[in-house]
Amino acid sequence: MKSIFKLTLIILTATLFGNNVFAQSDHKVTGKSTIDSLIGNKMKTTGIVGLSASIIVDKKVVWTNGYGYADRENHIPFTPSTVMNIASISKTFTGFCIMKAVEQGRVSLDEDINRYLPFKVVNPNFPDEKITLRQLATHTSSLADRYPFYTDSTYYKPGHKAEPLGEFLRNYFVPGGKHYSMDNFLKVKPGTHRDYSNIASGLAGYIVELRTGMKLNNYAKKYIFNPLNMENTGWALSEVDVRKHAKLYEKKEGSIVQIPLYEGITYPDGGVRTSVRELSKFFITLLNDGSYGKKRILKKELAEEMLRFQYTEKNKPDNVNISKLNSGIFWATKLGGTRIGHNGSDPGVRTFMLSDVNKEVGVIVFFNTSLEEKDEDQFFEIYEALYKYGLELKKNSN
Repeated sequence: MKSIFKLTLIILTATLFGNNVFAQSDHKVTGKSTIDSLIGNKMKTTGIVGLSASIIVDKKVVWTNGYGYADRENHIPFTPSTVMNIASISKTFTGFCIMKAVEQGRVSLDEDINRYLPFKVVNPNFPDEKITLRQLATHTSSLADRYPFYTDSTYYKPGHKAEPLGEFLRNYFVPGGKHYSMDNFLKVKPGTHRDYSNIASGLAGYIVELRTGMKLNNYAKKYIFNPLNMENTGWALSEVDVRKHAKLYEKKEGSIVQIPLYEGITYPDGGVRTSVRELSKFFITLLNDGSYGKKRILKKELAEEMLRFQYTEKNKPDNVNISKLNSGIFWATKLGGTRIGHNGSDPGVRTFMLSDVNKEVGVIVFFNTSLEEKDEDQFFEIYEALYKYGLELKKNSN
């Protein structure tokens, strides 16, 4: 998308955001660049409470900053070490876990998922057609999020007893289950049509758990978080230092209000909590074919398969123009096919983890504020400003 910003490297006077200097930088600087002013002004006009971001150039973090507040009421700044739930960017961790299970011979991307499940999942409109992990991961499974039931039923407050993931999935997909409905399935043949599906992500994560004998959080900790020294990353509030966790805010009828923290029954679709600092390590690993520094945590060919464009002219969903949209294993092209990665959106949360298709400039940005639909483009404009700043940094480094 075209940004309304024109980036330069002019040094500006620091902008104040409330009673807090809005930029909380990891680096010593002698002044504030244009990017700080642009972001500060956007936050002031929209009401965004806090954000943090990093810019990755040639698979190295070259810039990282925080702005505003992680906790407005107590004036705690939002820094690159602030922890937050990252919504659907979590799916890239689920995708990585799938590929690790493939590496271990536990699953195949193209096997019927009913080979792995203790209950049967079929689209009743096409009962003889198999559904595969590849279809789940490329949003072509024909399994649908039934709204508003899905969003109304899958979030819960910490400390409340929630329906276990496996039971929820059984009740959703098996006839007679308390969540079952024909509206849980599209009237299209599996593999032929793209429809973004959170429930498919939950099912994919559950299959990893069944086949590895480990809960997804523990599997990710063993094969991703620990090798990358992501010490304050987890799939639940109990796994992170809540003192470092951002408060969440929503804009309603022009006012910014704090909302309670929450968790999700279908956590493989959006439950990861991490910081910009730690997520940058994972993003670099994805962009670097499964390696971070001297550590290889996924075989190169499987990392390449995870990021490979899965849709081709001969094998694409009937509703997709592959020059504008393509998919890997739980990631997709964005912004008209010019970026790769994933976005995330949940109550009080907006996140981006995107790179150009050549994997040269990547940007991660977290917002702890939901805006009204009419202001949604403001998030993309801040992201685009950061991306253009990354291009400047790359140019100046050559």
